[in-house]
Amino acid sequence: MSEREYSAHSGISRGEIQKARKVGRLVVYSDGPINAAASDVRRADMTDPDQQPRNMGGDAGFSGPADSSSYLKARTALTVYQAQDKQLGIQKKMGTLVDRARAKALVFRLARQEGDTWVTWSAGTDPFCPFRSNHASQRIV
Repeated sequence: MSEREYSAHSGISRGEIQKARKVGRLVVYSDGPINAAASDVRRADMTDPDQQPRNMGGDAGFSGPADSSSYLKARTALTVYQAQDKQLGIQKKMGTLVDRARAKALVFRLARQEGDTWVTWSAGTDPFCPFRSNHASQRIV
């Protein structure tokens, strides 16, 4: 049986099949194919039962690759969230974390001051900008 066929047969990913083959948890014929029956027995003997998905019984308790991958995704998301939360806590304690509303208000105030400065700047006080002047003699052509 090929790796793809055994993956479909056993309900685990092809990557896991390749890892199991490399480690020796699968029985492989000398010409390459996998002996499914013997491999199932060997995998069951060599695999820690606590690491296996649990079947709750009946059809509602289906436990397969989709079930374990969704658990792993949720666990990974929780771990990432906890790490980011700790990092934010550390930054807050160190004083490097900036309050968004305060920073936004400060930038808005500075932009308004700069804009007001430009608007109130008289045309005659800027010798480096002759195009602002109303006098033809001061304009550069």
